[in-house]
Amino acid sequence: MLWCPAVAVPSVTLSPDEQRHVLSRVTRRLVAFAFICYVVAYVDRVNIGFAATELQRDLGLSDTAYGIGGGLFFLGYCLFEIPSNLLLERIGARIWIARIMIVWGLVSMATMFVTGVTSFYAARIVLGMAEAGFFPGMVLYLTYWIPAAERARTGALFMMAAPIAIIVGAPVSELILSLDRMAGLAGWQWLFILEGAPAVLLGLVALRVLTDRPEQATWLAPREREWLGATMAAERAARVQHGHASVFAAFSSPKVWLLSTVYFLNTLVTYGVFLWLPKILRDLSGTSGWRLTAITSIPFVCALIGMILIGRHSDRTRERKGHVAACALTAATGLIIGAAFTDNLPLLVLSFAFSQVGQRSVMAVFWSIPPLVLGGTGAAAGIALINAVGNLGGFVGPSVMGWLRQETGGYAGGMLVLATGLIVAAGLVMTIKLPREGDKMTPSI
Repeated sequence: MLWCPAVAVPSVTLSPDEQRHVLSRVTRRLVAFAFICYVVAYVDRVNIGFAATELQRDLGLSDTAYGIGGGLFFLGYCLFEIPSNLLLERIGARIWIARIMIVWGLVSMATMFVTGVTSFYAARIVLGMAEAGFFPGMVLYLTYWIPAAERARTGALFMMAAPIAIIVGAPVSELILSLDRMAGLAGWQWLFILEGAPAVLLGLVALRVLTDRPEQATWLAPREREWLGATMAAERAARVQHGHASVFAAFSSPKVWLLSTVYFLNTLVTYGVFLWLPKILRDLSGTSGWRLTAITSIPFVCALIGMILIGRHSDRTRERKGHVAACALTAATGLIIGAAFTDNLPLLVLSFAFSQVGQRSVMAVFWSIPPLVLGGTGAAAGIALINAVGNLGGFVGPSVMGWLRQETGGYAGGMLVLATGLIVAAGLVMTIKLPREGDKMTPSI
């Protein structure tokens, strides 16, 4: 079902079929491109997970040092999130997203030059600085184009990029790593070169594909452009009226900080699991290459199905908090089961599948919540703040897993800590009082 704001009525009226056609065109052009870019971004962000064994061997990294290096990406990332999103709103998504992608691609490629712990840490921080603003910028950008009642489904389509990046990235990364010593370069050096280059190319393509606002979309018919522009303008007006529309209001909102905490706990688990998952499965199975990539992909294939079904159900019921909480508890249950069976490969893979279905589906629904309480410039600042604070979990999670692995000799302790974080997140999200989408929208069809 499509929804239009109660606060204003577009001067052009489209039939339900015409409205669906407009949003379908937006999805095919903008959401599809955002999806492809996020796949590349995610691969560049986590490809050290595929090369962990080789990196530790060649650079002399302990488990703790590797975990810290994996997480340091988020230190640079978080420092530049908010100013990046504010600049995107001022400059426009087309130019700013292109700038982010070109720079991060070049930095990712330059990671081939690291020689030890210090340079590895520095490269991860600079990569985070370069990529800062991409994800929250895309989340903000899609609020300019997609009506509120469609955002969980659309968010699921966009955020499917993360598990797909792992499914695709695993075999591609293994293939690239097999180039070890070709032209005198290590396999992990080829990995950074060949997986960083697509970001540069997509950054150039973004200048042609992206359009800042519906009013500028010459690829839509004039009446379609007018309807979508008026519909989204009315939604922005509603958010300004009911939500936090200034930077100060967003920063001082308890709801924004509570959402930041929930996202922090979820991100702690996301990267605490993934940056170690290939190594966990390799250590337990004793396999590498294509068999390892196939095993690693199983949980994320399951996650794709869960994200689509849960995102659609959330949109259909117009309920957000309960879906996020239920998904977080599902993910926690999977990790607890996994901690109990760290020596049983089939059960461990099954537990990770259960966990990923829940955790990745959290992301599909979670990002439909901030626009309900934020509007205007406050939306740019608030979404960036939630993502910046939340992604600090990307530093803590891998570091905790690495330290506990080194101290205990196993992974169970770290998995139980991550499960606890998800249980706390489920409880916190249920305390947030949200306006019902139906209170701010009236059905158009």
